[in-house]
Amino acid sequence: MNTIRAILDQPESAPITAPQRQAAAGELAAALQCQVYEASLSRSQARLLACAAEGRFRRLLVVAAAADPALQAGRLPEARSVEVSAGDRRFTVVSAPRSPEASAWLRTALPWTAPRLIGLQTSVGLGDRLGLATPGHLAAVAGTGIAPIVAQQSIREMTRTQRSPGQVMDDACWGVFQAGWRDGFGSDADHLKTTEDIDRTLAAGFTMFTIDPGDHVNADADAMPSSSLPLATEVVVWDGLEISADDFIRAYAGRQIPLAGGPSLTLDEEAVCRAAVKYGAAIAHTLRMYRHLSAACGGRPFELEVSVDETETPTSAAEHYIIAAELGRLGVRWVSLAPRFVGAFEKGVDYKGDLEAFGRSFAVHAAIARTLGPYKISLHSGSDKFSIYPVCAGHAGGLVHLKTAGTSYLEALRVIARRAPELFRGILDFALSRFEEDRRSYHISASPAAMPRVHDLPDDALESVLDGQDGRQILHVTFGSVLAARGPEGRPLFRDRLMECLLDHEAEHEALARHLGRHVRPFARPAP
Repeated sequence: MNTIRAILDQPESAPITAPQRQAAAGELAAALQCQVYEASLSRSQARLLACAAEGRFRRLLVVAAAADPALQAGRLPEARSVEVSAGDRRFTVVSAPRSPEASAWLRTALPWTAPRLIGLQTSVGLGDRLGLATPGHLAAVAGTGIAPIVAQQSIREMTRTQRSPGQVMDDACWGVFQAGWRDGFGSDADHLKTTEDIDRTLAAGFTMFTIDPGDHVNADADAMPSSSLPLATEVVVWDGLEISADDFIRAYAGRQIPLAGGPSLTLDEEAVCRAAVKYGAAIAHTLRMYRHLSAACGGRPFELEVSVDETETPTSAAEHYIIAAELGRLGVRWVSLAPRFVGAFEKGVDYKGDLEAFGRSFAVHAAIARTLGPYKISLHSGSDKFSIYPVCAGHAGGLVHLKTAGTSYLEALRVIARRAPELFRGILDFALSRFEEDRRSYHISASPAAMPRVHDLPDDALESVLDGQDGRQILHVTFGSVLAARGPEGRPLFRDRLMECLLDHEAEHEALARHLGRHVRPFARPAP
């Protein structure tokens, strides 16, 4: 334990060198008969901390003076301890299994394992439906200057994967600890629709909250005849917007608005009325959610995203401007906004639509964000949209947030296809049986009839299912059913074996960094 003693005798500000990490990890591994992640070794208040693996389970290791009060019984449940010596010095090495208590202790001892505010920094949301992808996600963003948001999950995803907000947060924090990522990360409670959603995720320590008022968007407004708009405008709940219909129309109609770095935007009365009918209730709902969040935080800093992407029709430039201007008038503060873009953002595949039309539209959205913010434009369902990334990066000037989630689950299934082919076949068969039901909440165009017959494929060709649109989308949207499926005795049908395979082939799973790297590199920011 001589290296550990040398590390603890150094000033807190002194870095732990690579040779010291290797030697100290070896000392701890020999003393406790476990695997120690070298990158995780950290010094905190005269203690040395490390993340270890004992079989398939993660543990927190703490080396400290024997009388350290922070390690007294009860602080770390089910902890084991051994006494070790280095010359004339004696230390206690505590090994505690991962638990909510250990997670909270860890975030206090090493603040970089807790999420922080990201602000206007270019960012990428890296949703993790299995709780094992964070080290690979962090490897994907390393050196890009992009802020990772690695605790990102919607309530819908949590429900389908049978995880709590606290579990999502702890999974991310332990992944950060294991990887030794000290550059900061964010957390996004995604697509929140109710105040109860806010309360649950706030209690788990989330720092960013994405409000989804999509249920309050009137999708009929786009096709409504001009002659019907005056009556439809009258029934907008103006009290919720804290303005009268006449004052609202006077505030916007007839204006020509110069946009920062873009063309002027002209708002005629019809466009203003149509925006009020389409988005008025959504703006009012966002306001109610924001005020609840502000009160619940009680002064604790937080970040807000507003999302209207999960709607049937695109958000026009006029509608985007009015949404943002109204939220600003009502005192809402946000860091990013997700419009519904032109074209199709289907899950798991590239953008479908006219790239030139998308580029022109995105440029105006970005100009509005600069004019009324600045705030970031958020790209939801952003996985695998490789053709639009350069377009978005060029127009946004860094004010952009990319959201991914399902693509990481698909990359995990690649490992299953390689290492457990019969399990992969079982998952795909089950996914096909669930597809028609599970596709209902997604906009996708996959067809099971276009799929190859998986039982006719040799083992070394199974990955090809994940390279085609149909296989990707079918597996993407059925993730919840696969993870929740139970066998005749009530035991998980796939989940446990899937997780065990990924843990047994951890390095191969972390190779998902290559695929996610293709997502983030177009947005990379030069070093200052």
